[in-house]
Amino acid sequence: MKLYPAIDLKDGHCVRLKQGAMDQATVFNTDPAAQARSFAEAGFEWLHCVDLNGAFAGGSHNGDAIAAIRAAIALPIQLGGGIRDRAGIEHWLEAGITRVILGTVAVRDPALVKDAARAHEGRIAVGIDARDGMVAVEGWAETSTLSAAELARRFEDAGVAAIIYTDIARDGMLQGVNVEATAALARAVSIPVIASGGVAGIEDIAALIAAREPNIDGVVIGRALYDGRIDPAAALKLAKCG
Repeated sequence: MKLYPAIDLKDGHCVRLKQGAMDQATVFNTDPAAQARSFAEAGFEWLHCVDLNGAFAGGSHNGDAIAAIRAAIALPIQLGGGIRDRAGIEHWLEAGITRVILGTVAVRDPALVKDAARAHEGRIAVGIDARDGMVAVEGWAETSTLSAAELARRFEDAGVAAIIYTDIARDGMLQGVNVEATAALARAVSIPVIASGGVAGIEDIAALIAAREPNIDGVVIGRALYDGRIDPAAALKLAKCG
């Protein structure tokens, strides 16, 4: 089980939102590079990063902060938020981002995602953010008519590295990860699934492990790390054993 500590960027700061609402942002660190170094020093092996301004507006809006994070750590980074065309994908891959996460464009232009995944094997992930099981786009501002499983199946055999599945209702709420929905999605596709949204404590990591679904690849952890509800050493030990 891989653990992905999260840095969500709004106006150059590390923040956490509640249910994706930009007006419900709590600033946890004004120095994203320092936060990234802290996660690396704690022993994490990946970093999950989201440009929140970009997710809502389209296009990258926290480029300087992302560049500073990339320069500060050697860890692989997966980045999402506002990346909606081939130029944006190529820009971030060339800038040293390990894996680009495509969300809105996966609904709007699945052919672009498939082409990018085939051109950059192992470096394209699809972000599926769901509200009541239906996919949300444009920074979660709009809900589509697609189910999470329907969208995920579009990318079978396209070379997509992972699906990052977020339950919007639980995101930032510390209500516990949606193990049932995550496991159901993992069973529906062959693409590895990364759980996201609602992680409140180490018991959520244990619950994902206990699901014994081999296609659940990992989990993104946000607010629970920032407010001390999860001890990094204990979480990493559990994930390694699991």
